[in-house]
Amino acid sequence: MDDQQLLLGISRSDMLARIERCGRDPAMLDLGSNMLLHFAYEYLPDPPVSPTAPLSLAGASWVPDGVDRISRLPEVLLRDIISRLPAKDAARTAALASRWRPLWRSAPLALVDSHLLPDGGASGPLIIGAASPRAVTAAVSSALAAHPGPFRCVHLTCSTMDEHRGEMARWIDILVAKGVQDLVFVNRPWPVDLRLPATLFSCASLTRLYLGVWTLPGTAAVPRGASFPNLRELGLCMTVMEDHALAFLLERSPVLEFLLIMWSQTGARLRLVSHSLRCLQLGYTHLEDIEVVDAPRLERLFLRNVSLPGTGKFTINSPSRIKIGGAPNLRVLGYIQAGQTELGISNTDIVAGSKENIVPSVQILAIEVQFGVRNAVKKVPGFLRCFPNLETLHVHSPRISEKSTGKVNLKFWQEGGPMKCVVQSMKKVFFYEFQGSRSEVAFLRFIAERGRVLELMVVVVAKACFSSVDDDVNVKLKPLTGAKWNSKACKLQIIESPRTDVAGPLCRHKIASDFGWADPFDLRFSA
Repeated sequence: MDDQQLLLGISRSDMLARIERCGRDPAMLDLGSNMLLHFAYEYLPDPPVSPTAPLSLAGASWVPDGVDRISRLPEVLLRDIISRLPAKDAARTAALASRWRPLWRSAPLALVDSHLLPDGGASGPLIIGAASPRAVTAAVSSALAAHPGPFRCVHLTCSTMDEHRGEMARWIDILVAKGVQDLVFVNRPWPVDLRLPATLFSCASLTRLYLGVWTLPGTAAVPRGASFPNLRELGLCMTVMEDHALAFLLERSPVLEFLLIMWSQTGARLRLVSHSLRCLQLGYTHLEDIEVVDAPRLERLFLRNVSLPGTGKFTINSPSRIKIGGAPNLRVLGYIQAGQTELGISNTDIVAGSKENIVPSVQILAIEVQFGVRNAVKKVPGFLRCFPNLETLHVHSPRISEKSTGKVNLKFWQEGGPMKCVVQSMKKVFFYEFQGSRSEVAFLRFIAERGRVLELMVVVVAKACFSSVDDDVNVKLKPLTGAKWNSKACKLQIIESPRTDVAGPLCRHKIASDFGWADPFDLRFSA
């Protein structure tokens, strides 16, 4: 199961046979599949309607004449009301009064197949091994056929599409013809590489599209002239795609602003050329190369557990190659594994810290530093010199191995050469999962003693590292609290981490594209 390529092109029965030949428990297959699916579901947007939303009439003001004033509203308002209801409730409005009967068919419909389950989807996403809900699949077919469109949103995540290939193809044809705007389309494996019908690429009405557990059709199979002229948000979760598919999608999506690629099943080159994209988010994704070539509007670039090319493994310490060229407005970048990520500027590999190799636009940077690995820490000064105008730095310190390969002291940082951002522009520092090592303290002390404009330093202490947080943290941080701080106005906040099992930096991907959050890495107020 470690090699992602084993998943492709293999049926469930063949995979079970392979597991049994290896002497492993067949239950591991469903367990692993469910884990992958839950990752995908986590990245899907929430439906805009809910069957569990409270519909209370307790505060209603009843008039003595009993006149139905809601039904007297203009039809455009009544249709708007219906479009904000789950599909079953929207259809039931036809029974309210004669004026409501034709409105359901003329209102944009919101269809979420999990709302058609007996519990209305309250138990969460269906797991592998659960029976494919034939009644739900049939209800989706009936609703799509009965409603003339347009469809405000359609979220289909419950059906094992391989069992309903004919219906699946008809669904796509209907959605394209009837103008779906918001589509979430997820296949419940197996097989995990079921090919997506190419007719979907003719859906010009789409403004948001999320695809999960599909093989994208080759560019040759896409209808000539097909494009997504209105698509602003695209999510690819657990997808198989050829090298040119991403470039093709970007080329055919001229107003795309947000792109999410999560757990890509095969290696692909991401060569970013887009004059509209503002936010790119990559999670648990095997990419051979990430190259920002021409993205003048790109403001945010998020990476999480990007894997080492050629290994096929998703490990927290996997290096990756990132080349930043035409991104003059890139303001937010992270999480980068400092000391392990190969960073390039202007499409060429660089030696971190040289004068030509800077990203002056970045103001918020999130990095992961293994303070127990000397060779990793030694590369941090050069890395920080690439961001001369940095204002906010987020640092995650992963759990130190028992076999630490060396520590660095304050002298190392003092002799590491000038870091312009630390001295002249850095205002906020957030340090997560502090464990009390000398290397961590030396790093924080260096920033405190050099930062001229530092306003805030927040140290989030790892829960498991100290038996008594109040006493032990004070002892460990004494070299920092007793240091001669360059900025007398800086505030130091020490917070106990709420996390007990830390597998990596805590990121809330659902606020990544929310530009209402000035700093999407600042999690103090985003719970």
